[in-house]
Amino acid sequence: MPILIVPDELPKQEAAVNRSKNRLCATTAGLVAGAMIVTGCSAGQISQTASQEAAVNGNSANAKNIALRNVHLLATQSSDYLQPGRAVPLLFVAANTSPDVNDKLLGITSDVGAVAMTGDTAVPAGAALVVGSASGQAEAMGSATPAAAEVTLNKPITNGLTYNFTFMFEHAGKVTTAVPISAGDTPRQ
Repeated sequence: MPILIVPDELPKQEAAVNRSKNRLCATTAGLVAGAMIVTGCSAGQISQTASQEAAVNGNSANAKNIALRNVHLLATQSSDYLQPGRAVPLLFVAANTSPDVNDKLLGITSDVGAVAMTGDTAVPAGAALVVGSASGQAEAMGSATPAAAEVTLNKPITNGLTYNFTFMFEHAGKVTTAVPISAGDTPRQ
């Protein structure tokens, strides 16, 4: 039977390796605990910017690849209501997010009045249809006939309320959104 000779330094080497492993385990555990503490501070919280809306006067809606933005009526109200018979501009931007499918706005309906469209209502792929012009809203570019929409009121309307408008697109279909009234840049009284 062979005789195994163990040098005196072998137990010292094993002890040094064990100390290194213990330090490594302790350091790893400390880092994991620190990471859990730091990330745990925001667990279950909703970030402030996750649900912010754009600072525009109008409302927004989506229909498949069409994104309606800043949809609003532009009218200065001098009495309690805007009376029937008055023509009020409807302003909005319809952006086509499709990279290859062109669309077209076929019409707009509302229970507060008849909506008349003028100009080119095509919404090219990857582009936007700008209807009307409001302060701070991009102007229509490249269109020979800028689009406009005007609502001839058949019911009285007032600031502070919203009114349903339904937009019908050739490919995206129908979308209904609640439309507010904006006085635009009219100074406060």
